[in-house]
Amino acid sequence: MPTIDAFLEALTLEPAGEDRYRAINLPSAHGVVFGGQLLAQSIVAGLAGQEGKAVKTIHTVFARGASHDAPLEIAVDRMHAGRSVASSTVTISQGEQICTRSLILLSAVEGDVIRHADQRRSSSNPDDVADHVRGEEAWELGIVGNVDISDPELVGPPELDVWVRFAGAPDDAAIDQALVSYSTDGFLIGTAMRPHAGVGQAQAHVTLSTGVLSHTLTFHERCPAGEWHLLEQRATYAGHGRSYGRGEIFRADGQLAASFVQDAMIRARSGSSGKL
Repeated sequence: MPTIDAFLEALTLEPAGEDRYRAINLPSAHGVVFGGQLLAQSIVAGLAGQEGKAVKTIHTVFARGASHDAPLEIAVDRMHAGRSVASSTVTISQGEQICTRSLILLSAVEGDVIRHADQRRSSSNPDDVADHVRGEEAWELGIVGNVDISDPELVGPPELDVWVRFAGAPDDAAIDQALVSYSTDGFLIGTAMRPHAGVGQAQAHVTLSTGVLSHTLTFHERCPAGEWHLLEQRATYAGHGRSYGRGEIFRADGQLAASFVQDAMIRARSGSSGKL
C-alpha cells in the first residue's frame, strides 16, 4: 500500500505547458493504473486555475486502461469561470491514447436557502472494524461485517459498507476531495458480485474481465480524508456484462458528505467459462 507521501507525490502535477501537466503513478498489482488514482488526479487538475472553488461534481468516462509503467499526460480545458460556478474538462492520456476524460463542475461556497440530507442506514462505527482494518500504510479500510468480496462462494445482498481513512493526510480541502474520490472507485464491482455464487473479485483479470466504464461523484460537504468516513454502497443492477451501483459517503459524525454512481463491466474473459 502506498504511503501518504506517495499519494501526495502522485497528486503533485508537474507543469508541461499551458494547461498541460505530467503525473506519476502509484504502485499497481496488475500493471494497470487504479481508476481511483485517475479520479483523484483529475480532481486536482480540474481545480487548477479555478481559485476560490471546490469540485462539486466529476463525471469520468474510462476509455481505456492506463499503464503503470508510463507517466500520465493531463490536459485541462477551462470551459467557464464564473463567480460562483465554473467548469473544466480534464483529459488523461498516455502517448496518443486517451485513458479518461472528465467533466468537472466547480462551485464556490454559498449559504443555505433550504437544507436536508439523507441519514445513513448503517448503525456501524469505526470501532466495529478496528480488529480487521486492512492497509499497512496510508489507505486504511475496514469492511463492515468483515465481508470478503474476493471469495466467490460467499453470497450476500448486493450491499457493502466500508469505513476508510487516509492516515496522515494533510488538512487541505483539495487533497481531501482527491483522496476521498480514490476510494469510491474500488468496491461497487465486488458489491455487484455478492449475490452470485461462484463469482468474486478473486476472478477479476483471471476468468472475468472487469473494469469501471464511467463514474460520477458529487460532493455535498467537506469530508476530511484523514478521518474515518463510511462508504454505503448498493449495486442496483447487473446484467448484459455490466453492473450499476451507487454509494453515499458519510462522515463519522453522520453528515452526508458525497454521493456517487458507477457503471462497470463484468464479463467472461475470452476463452473462459466465467459465470456471470
